[in-house]
Amino acid sequence: MYLLKTCSTCKRIMKQVKEFGEFEIIDIKVNAPSEAEIDELAKKAGGYELIFNKQSQKYRLQGLKEKSLSELDYRKLLLEEYTFLKRPVFLIDDKMFIGNGKATVDLLTKYLMSTKK
Repeated sequence: MYLLKTCSTCKRIMKQVKEFGEFEIIDIKVNAPSEAEIDELAKKAGGYELIFNKQSQKYRLQGLKEKSLSELDYRKLLLEEYTFLKRPVFLIDDKMFIGNGKATVDLLTKYLMSTKK
């Protein structure tokens, strides 16, 4: 599980899923994902844009919303700044759950419930 330990949303989601067991936690502020990890996450997700956090303050402050970014741009930004990684990211079995949206968290919870049996 990639997250930011200081993020209240990540804490809330962790609390919600802890009944399903322990997760290996990678605090991206302490251990920023390596180039290989970013590439692997993007490959599993289907692209760098899909793991990119467009809600990040730096995204707005740098005026990136107004720019047309390529996959290479997203990759470069993800490697430069850990807060650009959408979080949390759960890697469970061959599944990947990215972000804190209600639909994503619901899918994650349903998946965890189905594997708990």
